[in-house]
Amino acid sequence: MNAYPNDQFPDLLSDLGNFSEKVNALYLQAIDDYHVFNSIDAPISNPYQAGLEQVLYQKCWIDTVQWHVEDEVRRPDITGNDALLMKRRIDALNQERTNQVELIDNYLLMKYRDVQLYPNARINTESPAWALDRLSILALKIYHMAIETKRDDASPEHVFTCAGKLAVLYEQRDDILKSINELLQDISSGQKCMKVYRQMKMYNDPNLNPVLYQRPSKFL
Repeated sequence: MNAYPNDQFPDLLSDLGNFSEKVNALYLQAIDDYHVFNSIDAPISNPYQAGLEQVLYQKCWIDTVQWHVEDEVRRPDITGNDALLMKRRIDALNQERTNQVELIDNYLLMKYRDVQLYPNARINTESPAWALDRLSILALKIYHMAIETKRDDASPEHVFTCAGKLAVLYEQRDDILKSINELLQDISSGQKCMKVYRQMKMYNDPNLNPVLYQRPSKFL
């Protein structure tokens, strides 16, 4: 996967104190755009044609499609063959999601590759892009939990419970927004070392999944 040039869309990273808030707004745009069609088969129309914004928007669109495919596969009336096709689609979406996350990390690695590290620079437990991945999923949780608090056909108890969950999700979002900004500020100043380990998913790879490479003739 190719990293993007350092000077591509510099405004998104120009103020690291508000970086995650900008990304979250972009995620909300992708979620809203998806729900105009509200179909897992709707084609993406990415308003960003290059740079970090393009990858972030596409990543959240993939997450949104997967959210709804996960709903569909749990339909009580789904047939075995349809469920299998949905499961394979989920696997493909998971791989696409991972690819987009790694593109984001590539971009950030290139952006901060020349930063002089402090002698005691620390390593974070996850890369910035995987933290941004969690922010995308959190945006989806908030979007759909908010719907549950407004349902006319739900009991007052259901609405009350979901309102409590929504409040927790908002608090979690505030915390992760702050944490992402602090992480990037530490990386840009050399106080933390950005180190990325690729996911190396095995189940999608015919060379690494023993079910696929040990008995290939069975599936011909």
